[in-house]
Amino acid sequence: MFSSLIEMFSYPFLVRAFIIGALVSLCCALLGVSLVLKGFSMIGDGLSHVSFGALAVAMALNVTPLAFALPVVIFAAFCLLKIKDTSKIKGDAGIALVSSSALAIGLIAASLTTGLNSDVYSYMFGSILSMKKGDVTISVILSILVLFLFFFCYHKIFAITFDESFAQATGLFVSFFNMMIAFLSAVTIVLGMRMMGAMLISSLILFPCLIARQIFQNFYGVTLCAGVVSLVSFFIGMFLSYELDTPVSASIVVVNLILLLIAMGVQKVRNA
Repeated sequence: MFSSLIEMFSYPFLVRAFIIGALVSLCCALLGVSLVLKGFSMIGDGLSHVSFGALAVAMALNVTPLAFALPVVIFAAFCLLKIKDTSKIKGDAGIALVSSSALAIGLIAASLTTGLNSDVYSYMFGSILSMKKGDVTISVILSILVLFLFFFCYHKIFAITFDESFAQATGLFVSFFNMMIAFLSAVTIVLGMRMMGAMLISSLILFPCLIARQIFQNFYGVTLCAGVVSLVSFFIGMFLSYELDTPVSASIVVVNLILLLIAMGVQKVRNA
């Protein structure tokens, strides 16, 4: 096992994958706690489909995918938030409408230009090992920005997560911080697309929070545990992917699933 770990870290592209993967996993887990508790978890799934559509269109137009997709997904995040709050299309229907439309546009753009080549496939199912140095640099900078803003606004995020009405009564600008959460989520999902793909990125948002809630009942405990779980599951998933030659994204999801089942089992025994 230790020899395999040493061998893994001898490859520069794997070191880059570990760095960006750990940062993105942590960002997804921390933001996922607020999204899940606020009932916004489907927004993460919707944004992943919008991100794929934007990336496919960017490749069709032969422009830089990250630079094109980031503003598109941020705009979509604000729109999804607005739809959820004010639209006549209630619940998850509006999110499903936007995400399926974006996915369809992306597939059409890809089929009319480059086709479903390896680049499109990597954005759909993830290909963290193929990330270039430039992509890693941008991803690290943006991930650190997301983490900084999350910790800087931690108490305000806590307030609007549990009681928006009380937070607004205390003078907190609730709509601004909801938009900030949407903005941070959009950035994180775009960064995570190369790692997990459109089909699996939402799992990094959902699983760590669900696992942590089996163990802790307070926001601080759930947040801290979700962050630890996300890092552990990422490292185990990467190691299993290297050893068994399985897709990285799928390996991480399966590890998360196993940890969730274990946590649910422990919780059931504890409550018996």
